[in-house]
Parts: sequence; C-alpha cells; structure tokens
Amino acid sequence: MTEHDVRALQRRLADFAAARDWQPYHTPKNLATALSVEASELVEIFQWLTPEESEKVMEEPESAHRVADEVADVLAYLLQFCEVLGVDPLAALAAKIDRNELRFPASKGPQRPLRHSPE
Repeated sequence: MTEHDVRALQRRLADFAAARDWQPYHTPKNLATALSVEASELVEIFQWLTPEESEKVMEEPESAHRVADEVADVLAYLLQFCEVLGVDPLAALAAKIDRNELRFPASKGPQRPLRHSPE
C-alpha cells in the first residue's frame, strides 16, 4: 500500500480527526455540508475568470496553490463522508461510469457536454 491509496488516506484522515476528538462532528450531514462549502471555495477561484483565463489558472503559483488546497479540502471531506457511510468511492465511480456508458452511448460526431452530472 502506498501513502496515496484511498484507504490509507481515509485512515490518515480518521486518525487526524480522532487525535482531536472530532469524530462526534463527522456526521454524514456535517461532512456533506463541509464538502459543499469547500467545493464552493473551489468555484470561487474561477468565478470571474473567462474560459481562457480559467484554463491558465495553474500557470500562476499563487492561484495554483489555492486550487490545489481547495481540491485537497474537497477530496478530504469526500473521503471522510464515504468512510462514515461505508461507500467505496472508487467502486461507486466505476459503477457510475458503467451506467453512464449505457445511458449515453458515444456518437460519431462531437457532442456538447451536459450542463450537470448525469444521474
């Protein structure tokens, strides 16, 4: 197991929370709320950028650092949420991709992406 395995990261996050007695606060509701807040902070970085500016956000060290930090926060809360509810995030993603491949078969021409995630 490497230090970047999903399970290892979940264990580190759980140990971090346990060392601070934060487990009572790590309810599904609280973790989902925190996940939403952190995702909003990621969106905030891009809020007033043009599409072209958004594609270059990682070229500036300060904005690249902010993006990486918010991505880490989103992922941390998502992994903790999955841990609390017993969801295997990689298995859930693989199953969702399988369902979407059936629902949205590839066509031969360019397709416009959906406005929101397929359900």
